[in-house]
Amino acid sequence: MSFTYFIADLHLSADRPDITDCLMRFLQEDAINADALYVLGDLFEVWIGDDNVTPFNTAIASAFKTVSKQCPVYFIHGNRDFAIRDKWLSKAGMTLLNEQEVVDLYGTPTLLTHGDELCTRDVAYQKFRKKSRGWWWPRLMLALPLWYRQRVADNGRAESKEKQQNLKPEIMDVTPEEVVKVMEKWGVQRMIHGHTHRPNIHSLKANGKSATRIVLGDWYDQGSVLKVTASEVMLQHHNFK
Repeated sequence: MSFTYFIADLHLSADRPDITDCLMRFLQEDAINADALYVLGDLFEVWIGDDNVTPFNTAIASAFKTVSKQCPVYFIHGNRDFAIRDKWLSKAGMTLLNEQEVVDLYGTPTLLTHGDELCTRDVAYQKFRKKSRGWWWPRLMLALPLWYRQRVADNGRAESKEKQQNLKPEIMDVTPEEVVKVMEKWGVQRMIHGHTHRPNIHSLKANGKSATRIVLGDWYDQGSVLKVTASEVMLQHHNFK
């Protein structure tokens, strides 16, 4: 049976070997048999540059490279790893997609995205997103020493955690009107994204017809995986051992 896998929000770090072990099992036992594997952003907890070569991220690249020899692996930047560039992607055997990409998924045009651009009610974050995805800010950051980039990343994560504690849940979720707007822009009836850590399959209306929005879960406490065939859409969980 033909099937395709989607994962997002793994937030890999050397501090969470349980997440890494879960990923390795998934890659070796499951993903290698798929038609394709899509990683929809936030693969890493933080990414400060391809020049930050460590045994950890080298091992992750090697594991994906092995899978890529059996099935194509695609990647979309997330809000934690938008600094990943061609050097690491090449080591991992990944093909970089646009931030919003429509793919033909067993006959159904499907819009893929990380999903952070859909959370328009978080105005402060959207301002940062616009700056961080521009042309000058990433170049400036990547030109700084690794130790300084690490400090900036650590401070940013601490500020983000503190901010999220004071935000209402609906602000951190997607804006329904923005979802419809984006789906109608691309003329699709199905969207797959991550970012919100709220795995679910939502029904909605777009383009005057029934539509579906599929949200991937995170890997902090569960190995959330979406498996899609020509006839089924299944949200699965790979338990940590």
